[in-house]
Amino acid sequence: MNLINTILGQVAAGPTPMEILGFVLLVIGLIILIIGLVVVSSFFSIWLQAFSARANVSFYNLIGMRLRKVDSRQIVQSKITASQAGLEEVTTEMLESHYLAGGRVPNVVRAMIAAHRAQIPLDWSKAAAIDLAGRDVLDAVQTSVNPKVIDVPNNASGRQTIDGVAKDGIQLKVKARVTVRTNIQQLIGGATEETIVARVGEGIVTSIGSADTYKHVMENPDAISKTVLHKGLDAGTAFEILSIDIADVDVGDNVGAKLQADQAESDKRRFQAEAEKRRALAVAQEQEFKATAQQNRAKVIEAEAQIPLAMAEAFRSGHLGIMDYYKMRNIQADTGMRESLGGSGSTDDK
Repeated sequence: MNLINTILGQVAAGPTPMEILGFVLLVIGLIILIIGLVVVSSFFSIWLQAFSARANVSFYNLIGMRLRKVDSRQIVQSKITASQAGLEEVTTEMLESHYLAGGRVPNVVRAMIAAHRAQIPLDWSKAAAIDLAGRDVLDAVQTSVNPKVIDVPNNASGRQTIDGVAKDGIQLKVKARVTVRTNIQQLIGGATEETIVARVGEGIVTSIGSADTYKHVMENPDAISKTVLHKGLDAGTAFEILSIDIADVDVGDNVGAKLQADQAESDKRRFQAEAEKRRALAVAQEQEFKATAQQNRAKVIEAEAQIPLAMAEAFRSGHLGIMDYYKMRNIQADTGMRESLGGSGSTDDK
């Protein structure tokens, strides 16, 4: 009875300040506890996965990833993969930094694992730089382990063969295959496959063009690959050329004969034009000579017309007698007869 009275008295008197403070602290503690439980429940499965794999990822790292808007599951999974592969130098901070830079974290981790297993020297900074440069670092490592075959010419170019002409004028059509592997040290800034295809095609054309006859190339097609391979065509590229193999060699057109025929046709037309020019000039000269002859004939006729006048004047002046005139006429008749008998032309009596 006394206990009940005491409790009723305390209730009637109201809570003390210490009781209020304790209640507030209790509420704050409950809120903190609830937040902690929510955080723990959100990251517990990921943390437990990393902890069981000895990936060394703390709750502090997971909370920081959430605040920095980083895909924590991707980072933790990549960290676990790297740790299980023995890449202890790859830290969570490295993975986060590459993710925030826009890189492909799982791709880089797989590339480093492949390089580590193949004993290819590749550190994180180099792999991350290659990935951020837009190159597929995983494909580069795979190509280093398993060499790649490039067709020359590239099918995407629309050409089927590389065409070259030997010194004897015969065209050869060549298909080649280039085996390359990635040179990771030159992957950043190195030329791509297109450069390899262009250089090999140029080398094939040069090799064919330096051959004295197409038969030498047909007999020893490996001479092309040896010549091209020794030129160091992979300098400055992202690849190392292992071999150049001639897949097919076909004989094309007789380009030399075609060029000679075209040249002969061109010379023919030029000579015809020159001959026509000379003919036209000869015709013009002939017409000019005819005109000159007609002009001179007119002068002769004009001069002959003066003879009767001169003879009449000689008769009047007494310098020419009648016997002299008949004698001259006899001489003219005799001359005309001789010319007629000799067939030298017709006689004209004046």
